[in-house]
Amino acid sequence: MILIIAGLGHLFWLRIEFQAQVPNWLPMNPDFVVVSSGFVELILGLSLIFWKNQRSKIGRLTAVFFVFIFAGNLNQYFQGIDAFGLDSDLKRLIRLPFQPLLITFILWSCDSIEFKKKQ
Repeated sequence: MILIIAGLGHLFWLRIEFQAQVPNWLPMNPDFVVVSSGFVELILGLSLIFWKNQRSKIGRLTAVFFVFIFAGNLNQYFQGIDAFGLDSDLKRLIRLPFQPLLITFILWSCDSIEFKKKQ
């Protein structure tokens, strides 16, 4: 559900905020990147809800998507861009470790990776 809300945010009320995160080195129009990634989030979110027998594969695709968008988080930090209330280097730095945690969470919650239990 969170992916669906984030996807809609990309398309509507958070579009400008997300454009601020698109890296300058990416040779694409920032609005195109934001709208495209919004549609990808919508598709992934809806797929996780309605295509349950493919949940593990969709989880892996979602994790790969999160790896790609991590570039935007890094760009926001290194360029000192204020967006989403992250208006200091410290706040932008604190946010960075949450993306790998999010990637791990999606892989775990979709049974895309197996964590070995201690015997």
